[in-house]
Amino acid sequence: MGQTFTGLLKAARARSGQGGAVSAEVLRLCGDYLAGLAVSGPLDDTGRTRLVAAIGTLTTACGTDGDERFDALLRTGRRALETGGETETRLALDLAAEATALRSGSKGAWRLRGSALEAAGRRDEAVRAYERHLELQRNPAAAEDIVRRVAVLKELRACLDEAAGLLPGEDGAGLRALHDAPAGQVRTAFAEAVRLRTVRSGGLADPAVRRLTTLYAAHRRLLDRDRMADPLLGGAEPVGVPGLRRLIAGRSVCLVAGAARVADEERDPDGPIGRLVGGYDVVVRCDTLPPAARRTDLHAVTLRGDTPWAGPAWDRPAGTRLVLGGPLPLWRRSLRARLVAGAQDRVGDASLRHPLDDPALLGEDGWGPGTATAFTVLRLLDFLDAADRLDLIGFGLPGQLRPRERAWVRARAVHEDETGMRTALR
Repeated sequence: MGQTFTGLLKAARARSGQGGAVSAEVLRLCGDYLAGLAVSGPLDDTGRTRLVAAIGTLTTACGTDGDERFDALLRTGRRALETGGETETRLALDLAAEATALRSGSKGAWRLRGSALEAAGRRDEAVRAYERHLELQRNPAAAEDIVRRVAVLKELRACLDEAAGLLPGEDGAGLRALHDAPAGQVRTAFAEAVRLRTVRSGGLADPAVRRLTTLYAAHRRLLDRDRMADPLLGGAEPVGVPGLRRLIAGRSVCLVAGAARVADEERDPDGPIGRLVGGYDVVVRCDTLPPAARRTDLHAVTLRGDTPWAGPAWDRPAGTRLVLGGPLPLWRRSLRARLVAGAQDRVGDASLRHPLDDPALLGEDGWGPGTATAFTVLRLLDFLDAADRLDLIGFGLPGQLRPRERAWVRARAVHEDETGMRTALR
């Protein structure tokens, strides 16, 4: 890895002499980051590995046209933010400043700058950057998350200002000044201010102390997580294991593979695959839904990667949506960030996150985090033993299941047609 850093750094220095002033500055920033990373020891962090790869792409793109170079610049800034370290946040902020200087009319550049400023604790400046992004954004649907984020930042400021007004003199001024401090520092200072005010006033009998406590709780929640556009998700109901079993009890269920061949053949509702899928009571699909999918009664997705909450929204209609995997905090954050109100009638609850290795459900060892979403759902539905029929569509095709998963299916299949398109488990 040290050789990789050295090579990228040499390339950056060489290209900085060939490009314009902006490119030279960008490469200097990246080169300085790589130089610092090279002396810090072996690189075993996934986020930093991706960032180094993005810097390599940016180095190459600096010899291309402006659009490709600019896209690589924004991508590198986003990777730096995803990595999450203090040094990486400074790099993202510097790259965002370069991006807005290069193209002041780029909504992507201003969004990156707002995110970088917020990560650095500079919340008032972040609001101004986000508002510039909103001025340039012509798609209201794409701007909903930024509108919500601006509202949260302004509410954080309002909470802190009101709380500061409930504190005497310098205490209030000191708390107000912490709006642009790192989140951890704000939490600690605000909690200490509440404690001191409570002690001095003799407890919660004082209305000012009660209000201060309420403001602290609201501020703490907003620091820890963003607001949801619709916390009730359009009335979607949570579903646990008993609820899922009731949904499939006595019904015919098919699990449809995401293979391109299956999707192409399903486009024709009167074709063999279209008629086959349409004849089931419950149609189950996994991960990315094909554009031509006419009906999805159960959609299952598995959270993967270090930032699963940053993936695309789950906005395709589905009767029930199951979100699998991830530690509980990341699972909750992903649901808050990616579920769309009205896109599902029911959402699987936390009891369905890890059905394979949860001792309260299957409790089977050895499948591992790389298990296919389709197999996880199949194993869960088979375990519930409630469906009248449980068939796989398209999983006889290559690449749909891992070898051990395929062996499990074949050992329990009661029928598999010659085309490999339908495999019956009961």
